[in-house]
Amino acid sequence: MILKVVITVLTLVHLTSSIPSPNGINSDLTILIDNDILGPQSPSADSGIILLTPRSQVSASAACTKLEETLWAPESKTSNIQLNLDYLTFRGDSREQKYWIAPSETAARTIDGEGQIAEAIDSGGSEDCLFLNIWTSYLPANGGSAVRNLRPVMFWIYGGGFASGAGNDPTFDGGNIASRGDVVLVTINYRLGAFGFLALNDGVTRGNYGIADTINALDWVRANIHDFGGDPKRITIFGQSAGAASVRALLESPKANWKFQAAVPMSNLGGGGYGTTYSAWLSIDNETATGAKLLLASTNCSTANSQVDCLRDVPATALSKLGSGVRYPVVDGTYLTTPGLRLNQKASLPHTHLLYGLTRDDGAALTTYVRTTNLNVAIAIDDFNVPVVTNTSLFPIPTGTNTTLNIFNVTSRVATDTIFRCFDQAAAYAGTFNDVFAPNQYFYEFNRSYQLPNFDPNAPVCDAPVTQTHPYGDPEQEYFKCHSGELYYVFGNILRMGYHLRDDNDLRFSQFILDSWTSFARTYNPNPDRAFLKARGFINTTMELDQAGEWSPITKSTTGALAMRQLQWGSKQIDFRDVEQCAALGWPLDYYV
Repeated sequence: MILKVVITVLTLVHLTSSIPSPNGINSDLTILIDNDILGPQSPSADSGIILLTPRSQVSASAACTKLEETLWAPESKTSNIQLNLDYLTFRGDSREQKYWIAPSETAARTIDGEGQIAEAIDSGGSEDCLFLNIWTSYLPANGGSAVRNLRPVMFWIYGGGFASGAGNDPTFDGGNIASRGDVVLVTINYRLGAFGFLALNDGVTRGNYGIADTINALDWVRANIHDFGGDPKRITIFGQSAGAASVRALLESPKANWKFQAAVPMSNLGGGGYGTTYSAWLSIDNETATGAKLLLASTNCSTANSQVDCLRDVPATALSKLGSGVRYPVVDGTYLTTPGLRLNQKASLPHTHLLYGLTRDDGAALTTYVRTTNLNVAIAIDDFNVPVVTNTSLFPIPTGTNTTLNIFNVTSRVATDTIFRCFDQAAAYAGTFNDVFAPNQYFYEFNRSYQLPNFDPNAPVCDAPVTQTHPYGDPEQEYFKCHSGELYYVFGNILRMGYHLRDDNDLRFSQFILDSWTSFARTYNPNPDRAFLKARGFINTTMELDQAGEWSPITKSTTGALAMRQLQWGSKQIDFRDVEQCAALGWPLDYYV
């Protein structure tokens, strides 16, 4: 985790008043003043900075309030703080060290030693990052409650390629899920990059520390969640992207067996290309030869007597940056003992309920938009199976007027099939066909999405087209339904994030999706109970069920017929997509059967 330090404006007269001690705000206090000995005539006479020890942005603001100060804002009329930043660098801080300052209207902000200001997600504030967040609508009195009063628990694992992300990203604010869905939502943190996944062939450094963190958080929830109104015997783990890969790892991990009752891997990566290592776990030797090798070389630790001790001497901020490519779950013999989730063993997880899925064009955000009209060139750049893809009977090139977009239509389809669809459909099919999990698994595809503004690759292809009648985009028109485009709907946070509803159906659809996900947590069925909907007055979801019919579970049909729910307004049951294309790419529907 990146260390973050607070900067706050200091008005000197406050020093004569009573302020909290360092113990009172749990921080050292460093006071820096641009002292030119000019007294009251000095342009720096009435300002300086107070520096606090590393902490989260929320904690920083709270500490400033106790000091009767505020986080420094570049818009203020105080003196420039660059000289103070220069001095902090002189004293040993890296030029890349980030310090909290006052937030903008839309996001937290930091300033680095160079004086560069950037928006940031508060990822916890320091290396002491292993905390979790809980949202609940029910707190029992006297330390306990009857089991019938306890709510089901939804345990969220964020994505970010095992290299970035945070459980307190406001995208995952749980207020709407907890209150509307009558569940307890938990979001966790786990170590990332080299801190979470470094493995070395030294017999000691065995990796999977991020997965261990997730299981430790799960253990904490099972032991304590009843104090927050949650039922430890009704836990649904769910996550998206690398979070879905974590869900898959927990399904296989002997350390996580029987610790949850349901799982929702959203847009799990696997198969080929970029997604391979998220679901096909490396040996420690293979990991050492890939991510760890580059890290050791960049830190001059390759030939050290103890590579781990050498890395411990690298500043945390530098190690965080240099180690972002160390992101592979490995077969360590403790947390993961097999190279992948076993889906050919009957009833290996007979009490675990599954809800799978992806967005229709998940791979469009993870492939390169090449400004070319040559399909061979575009496919080769992302290292896909060129002979198969250039078979235009399987992957026809559209005939639109934008010729480079026509090519991107093919490459994004191949990326979606290769990294997401084929692997996930085959896994869902095998789970049902081989009776691996509890009966009645469900699969979905989002055909409406709302792309995260802070993750919008290849813009604007993932965004609904802007028109005169729809200034924020018309989601009823055609656009790519990309990776992470479902998150605002699942958490119900479009408006909470400060964004606009693009049409009348955005809100209705978000209500329907949130209701479906929380229904699965309550009953292991994504079709909300009609009596529940009536009692809560959730008429839009009731209307969608009336019009679209109920979501059907996966069947054992060899073609994947009617196995998938296409989620839009209104939804419908459809066949698995691209079954023939997946077989040609090497991941047929019966891949695990």
